[in-house]
Amino acid sequence: MIIRSVLAVLLLAACTSADPAPLQTSALPTDGPPPGELGSVERGAVFAREQCSSCHTVGADGASPLAAAPPLREISRRYPVEQLEEAFAEGFVTAHSTMPEFVLDAGQNRDLIVYLASIQEE
Repeated sequence: MIIRSVLAVLLLAACTSADPAPLQTSALPTDGPPPGELGSVERGAVFAREQCSSCHTVGADGASPLAAAPPLREISRRYPVEQLEEAFAEGFVTAHSTMPEFVLDAGQNRDLIVYLASIQEE
């Protein structure tokens, strides 16, 4: 619970949409790997680009569109990326009303984790 709260505040800072609605993950592609298989960096990149890039830089360089939103490549400065899997699976809510709430299915979770791990700065 604590990691989810801290993650919400530090990792996924406020987004700028005026009237956010919860992200309907059932509408997102769920063609992830079967349980037990590794995730896909490519699918994780697509998810990050579609769901996070309006506020966060999702690539290996550049500034975030929203200054308060840290670039996703810097997540490991605050948390070991592998430890975020539980928070993504259970869902999290931020203190910012404009940040959408979402829960990732197992495939999306693995994909996002492997993508995040692939772009972290040294």
